[in-house]
Amino acid sequence: MRNESKKVNGLITLVLSIGAIVMIAPLVWMISTSFKNKAGVFSLPPQWIPDPFTAEAYSRLFELESLWSGIRNSIIVSLSVTIVGSITSSIAAFSFAKLKLPFKNLIFLLLLSGLMIPYPSIMIPQFVMFSKIGWVNTLLPLIVPGMFGNITMIFFLRQYLSNVPDSIVEAAKIDGASYLQIFGRLIFPAIKPAIAAQFILWFMASWNDYLAPLLYLNSPEKQTLQVVIANLNAAYAIQTDYPLIMAASVVSLIPVLTVFT
Repeated sequence: MRNESKKVNGLITLVLSIGAIVMIAPLVWMISTSFKNKAGVFSLPPQWIPDPFTAEAYSRLFELESLWSGIRNSIIVSLSVTIVGSITSSIAAFSFAKLKLPFKNLIFLLLLSGLMIPYPSIMIPQFVMFSKIGWVNTLLPLIVPGMFGNITMIFFLRQYLSNVPDSIVEAAKIDGASYLQIFGRLIFPAIKPAIAAQFILWFMASWNDYLAPLLYLNSPEKQTLQVVIANLNAAYAIQTDYPLIMAASVVSLIPVLTVFT
């Protein structure tokens, strides 16, 4: 039985290793291509290690003003949404989980039902609404809605808070603590791991968002990084300047990896 178990574990390890190589190969190829010249991209056999190794694509990329404006706009949108939205989402989750509010379960179910509505179905009404209040071609349509919370994060934190005993909240109320004090001193420290996990996922979604910025942002100086990269792809793919496009993709990946670490 022990030998069979070793064989099974070895087979599983082999399959997972092959899967890991397959999954990471596009990432390695992207980084490798960013350090090649145009001829090296189409060389046969394919070069996993660039020859010659050059950072020319990065030097040309950093000279583009659109790159820096895209990075700035993406940082503004992603950090403002995730930081403020995480606070409001955690407060909402605390309210739904521990406070005695009228119709709170009904309100929570109505919020959850919003997850079943695909974004393309409300895309045009939202655009019309933001257009009437003059928010089109600004970062406000990307920032303001997210500051009021994320229903996915609220649901996750509410379920996480079910493991926190109600007696802790009741004891704090008896001692004279307000609800904000209870949240800040008791609840928030208890749910920090859950908030961190949801923060990473939300930051990734906000940083990589392409459809909403493409819809609302028209001026090049207002566009986020993903729209800038798409424009670079449209402009330079015809010139087969794939090192520049891959270099921009590597730069866009750095903040996500930073948040993970």
